[in-house]
Amino acid sequence: MTIRAFITGLSGLRVTPNERSFLRKARPWGLILFERNIETPRQVSVLIDEFFDALGYEAAVLIDQEGGRVQRLGPPYWRTYPSGAHYGWLFDRDPALGLAAARLGARLIAADLAILGINVNCLPVADVPTSGADPVIGDRAYGDSPDKVAQIADAIASGLIEGGVLPVLKHLPGHGRAACDSHFDLPVVAAPRDALEATDFEAFRRLAHLPFGMTAHVMFTAIDPQWPATLSPTIVNDVIRGSIGFSGALMSDDVSMGALTGRIAERTRQALAAGCDLALHCNGDLTEMEEVAAGACELSGLAAKRAERALATRRKADPVDLAEARITFSRMMGATAAAG
Repeated sequence: MTIRAFITGLSGLRVTPNERSFLRKARPWGLILFERNIETPRQVSVLIDEFFDALGYEAAVLIDQEGGRVQRLGPPYWRTYPSGAHYGWLFDRDPALGLAAARLGARLIAADLAILGINVNCLPVADVPTSGADPVIGDRAYGDSPDKVAQIADAIASGLIEGGVLPVLKHLPGHGRAACDSHFDLPVVAAPRDALEATDFEAFRRLAHLPFGMTAHVMFTAIDPQWPATLSPTIVNDVIRGSIGFSGALMSDDVSMGALTGRIAERTRQALAAGCDLALHCNGDLTEMEEVAAGACELSGLAAKRAERALATRRKADPVDLAEARITFSRMMGATAAAG
């Protein structure tokens, strides 16, 4: 079976006839969902079933459900969750409590996702923000030290895995120094490599065992003054695979974001040629989706093995009393408020 090395979005609440035709022909590796695709639990499950039916096989289904500002599922059908910074504040008061809260919060998020058929969550965020950075990361970050960020990120990844959902480590090799939002412009980071190794890269190094990772659309001029990380063979091979030691399946951040230039098909080809295993496209624009499919190669060789190995790490959710777990989590968040 030929599967192409990209992840696609969809335009709305149901698979349209044109999208169905596209999916059957293009055969993407996975689907990513956004708020435009979400109305009720039943509708989300039907949409995923329609996606599988159009493909003729079951594929990965992804979402960004971090909590805080980045939360695709929300009221009235789904609970809200705190931003990453809340776990950091609690960690500062009591490290053991902070880590337990992060793990339990992620376990509860996983329960929300798994019942819908969503099996991959684009979380944790291991970026280490610095003074003067754009707020695009902001309170999504767990702290401003690699050790604290790595500990909380690992707890969150563990909670997702315990709930039967696979984590995606983002944004490799680091978005914390970006002075602009890569959704709109290309961040250029001029920090020397030794500073990057000691801070930005260190948090990711300690999380290199995770099954999936996502690149940052950030240029690091001390390493590659020509290309952002997503499109840079030097950064993918020398930093992400080399210095950081990440061996999981690597996906690009959204190739339609403003940080990248050129035709969508060429961005896709370049990301895959640089060493990304999968190209991510999010906005559900069918014309762009067709360009991504045209630029995406067949998922084969080492990239296919990494993607297959990553999916194989998913396990059945550990049993948990969800009602009791939610009460416990609320108490933990009350401790966060008291700490503030």
